[in-house]
Amino acid sequence: MTDFLTNDETASGTANGQGAASPVADGRATARTTGTTSARTTGTTSARTTGAETLAGSTRRPSGFDTARRLRSLTGVDEELLTRIKFERSKYTALGGVVLGTSVIAAFSMWNFATQALGKVSYVALLPTVIWMLFVLNLDRWLVTPQPNARRRVGPLLTRLLIALMLGTVIAEPLVLRIFQTAIEEHVADERTDAIDQLRTNLVRCNPVPSTTQTATPKGCDRTYVLSFGATPGEQAEELAALRSDAAALQKRVDRDTTRLEGIDSEVLDECRRLIRIAATGLLQRTSECLRLREKAHDYRTTHRTRDNEERLAGMNSRISKIEADLTSSRGAFLKSRADGIEQRLDDERAKQKEIGVLERIRALDELASGNPVLFAGIWLVRLLFILLDVLPVLVKYLSGETAYDHMLTGESNSAVKIHGEEVRLAERRAVANLEIAQDAIEQEIRRHRAESEAAYREHTAAMNIRVRQAVNALEDEIRRSSTV
Repeated sequence: MTDFLTNDETASGTANGQGAASPVADGRATARTTGTTSARTTGTTSARTTGAETLAGSTRRPSGFDTARRLRSLTGVDEELLTRIKFERSKYTALGGVVLGTSVIAAFSMWNFATQALGKVSYVALLPTVIWMLFVLNLDRWLVTPQPNARRRVGPLLTRLLIALMLGTVIAEPLVLRIFQTAIEEHVADERTDAIDQLRTNLVRCNPVPSTTQTATPKGCDRTYVLSFGATPGEQAEELAALRSDAAALQKRVDRDTTRLEGIDSEVLDECRRLIRIAATGLLQRTSECLRLREKAHDYRTTHRTRDNEERLAGMNSRISKIEADLTSSRGAFLKSRADGIEQRLDDERAKQKEIGVLERIRALDELASGNPVLFAGIWLVRLLFILLDVLPVLVKYLSGETAYDHMLTGESNSAVKIHGEEVRLAERRAVANLEIAQDAIEQEIRRHRAESEAAYREHTAAMNIRVRQAVNALEDEIRRSSTV
């Protein structure tokens, strides 16, 4: 109130004689108020620091690297407040070690994940590893940082536990994959070998040696398994089959004719062995039956063209032999081309099967677990173990209950809230008072300007009246002089 009265008096004095000095007075009042507040705040801080030093026995911070203090900093505690309760330092130091251990486990998990994703050990994996470690470290620090009025914050507690559980699940999976790496890689290798063998079987089945020019695609074969070839032995196979059919029919005919001719020739031979003597000449000659049989054999050969058929059959057999040789060569070329095409497809498939990816490892682990109950239980035990380790900071913090530090932090927080509220209300009243003072100063300035304006108007009116009277008097004198003359 003294400041307000002083400002009011200064403003009144300015309104009477110095119209431009009101902002200066307001600035002095603000400076005085700020100085008072700063002095009060400094005094409070000094008193609190002095009390802390007296209670802690004038404890001084060590000049070197304090490992315990660094670990406690990971829990978000206030060292100045913690100096008043020394017996809880070890607890928060251990909690900081748990937070650090969790972040190290997370870094190891990310290192395994990054190396598996890259397919090799590389310095590039250090970047996500360090980022993930710092992120988990900062997140766990936020999760375990003491909060005032913790009993009434059940919702945030459950939220923090849920976040810690999800984070633990993400961290645990790469570690589980690392532990069962040997079994996973063997399972994936067996699957890839089976896939290659199945692909080879399908390629061989879907690309048989064609026996005709129009070979039907086997059932279950699509464009994935059908290969393309420049030339196939199908046409020669058709020609060879036709020649063999014609040769077989001709062979039957030749054999039938040959058998018939052999019978006729045997009759001719038997009949022509007998000779008869002519009585007139006394010479020996063939019988008429022999001549008839010879003529019959000649007519049979001429009619059935046995010689032409034999020559034709020999030509067909020669052609069949040549086509068989060409077909054997063509079949070998086709088999070689098919083998090369199959090997190319298998090489392409092997090229796709480079390094084992993370998703492939997860799928293989699930397949291994689904077929083995013991392995399934072991995998989930390891997974739950790492999840528990990752959730451990939050569990250690909130299962330990409310400590003396939490009570002191709650008191400090409530006191700070009250002090801040009072300071805000005080600042509000001070700002309102300053506004009222400024408003009064402005009103006084307006009244002063109005009075000055009225006084100037009255002076001007009086001066005009005097001038008018002087002009009237002068005119009267002039009129009197004129009448006298």
